[in-house]
Amino acid sequence: MKKLLALLLVAVMCVGVLASCGKDNSDNEEPQLLGMSNSLLPIDESAADFTVPADFKIGFICLHDENSTYDKNFLDAAARMKKALNLSDAQVIIKTNVPEGDECRVEAEAMAAAGCKIVFANSFGHEDFMIAAAEKYPNVQFCHATGTKAHTANLPNYSNAFASIYEGRYLAGIVAGLKLNEMIQEGKITASQAVMGYVGAFTYAEVISGYTSFYLGAKSVCPSVTMKVSFTGSWYDQTKEQEAAQSLMADGCVLISQHADSMGAPAACEAAGVPNVSYNGSTYEACPETFMISSAINWTPYFLYIAQCVANGQDIADDWCGGIAEGSVVITGMNQDIIADGTIAAVEAAIAQFKAGTLKVFDTSTFTVGGSAISPDHKADVDTDANFAPDTDVVENGIFVESEYRSAPYFDLRIDGITLLNEKY
Repeated sequence: MKKLLALLLVAVMCVGVLASCGKDNSDNEEPQLLGMSNSLLPIDESAADFTVPADFKIGFICLHDENSTYDKNFLDAAARMKKALNLSDAQVIIKTNVPEGDECRVEAEAMAAAGCKIVFANSFGHEDFMIAAAEKYPNVQFCHATGTKAHTANLPNYSNAFASIYEGRYLAGIVAGLKLNEMIQEGKITASQAVMGYVGAFTYAEVISGYTSFYLGAKSVCPSVTMKVSFTGSWYDQTKEQEAAQSLMADGCVLISQHADSMGAPAACEAAGVPNVSYNGSTYEACPETFMISSAINWTPYFLYIAQCVANGQDIADDWCGGIAEGSVVITGMNQDIIADGTIAAVEAAIAQFKAGTLKVFDTSTFTVGGSAISPDHKADVDTDANFAPDTDVVENGIFVESEYRSAPYFDLRIDGITLLNEKY
């Protein structure tokens, strides 16, 4: 039977708020949660070290439902928060399949009217409608994932959050790069054929940041690697994602990853026998012959943070961003039947460097744009406007400082080694 080897990522899931412990699983059982330990211990949702008022209520608005790996990630985190705070069903309101339109405002306002102290929405296109609800209900906290406007909206009850997921994607890239090296050494491909494919949703900075960090992780161990990116124009479209993966494989890509939310790409890889790096959760059960690793954002630390802020009467940060050290960026166990020898040690070393602050994903000395190093005065669009005009210096001491000036990614560079096949989205 196939086995997953879990990796110790962080000592605690939510530093200072939620303890991490658990019980053993059998060797052949994959972890239930994304926070890993070296004995496959699922995180124990023990009680938080703070309490919320008896009338505390929180609402969650999701773009899709549990069939989307992206949304399931939020739903699982909400369940962990609910257990940690010992909340009743009546204290947690969840609405799924809420479009990126006025339906979001309607749901957010309904949650506020129903007594929710916090209303959270999880998709980029929800932002303007969450802001409208926040303006109507100034005594309710409205929190939004992946948004860009909180730091300029000047609304004390509206905030954005994200995580340094580029750290997790970089780790997944190391796994991919070492697999390519193994394929080269075994004579399955040549160095010049070390081509990865990547299925992306849109040409947003969030996706650019993600595929670039994945590529840089692979390049750090496999210098000859190149990558092709195909966009689908949708966060969740199983047919388009499957077709994009198939097209990339037909175009010579020997390993596939993704920033899209369905099983389309992993299923295509399993059918073709091509190694796959998934996103937002393990696809091992469905794709045991090709799944290698997945990275994800663990939203539980943020959900506990905002609950604690409301409980203590404290302000919620305009932009909150957690990483590996906070337990907000996690990776799944790795498929021992697929990964290359030495992968565990390489990933462990990189994690140690992240925690020590010595590994910088967007070190400008490690990539070029159009054959040249980028300017130390490079600006990015941080204060979002209709023209996406660059407005903020984002290179400090040779490092592009992602998620420093707002939580949502703003890495916008098309670096060498990555070919974009369709930029219409």
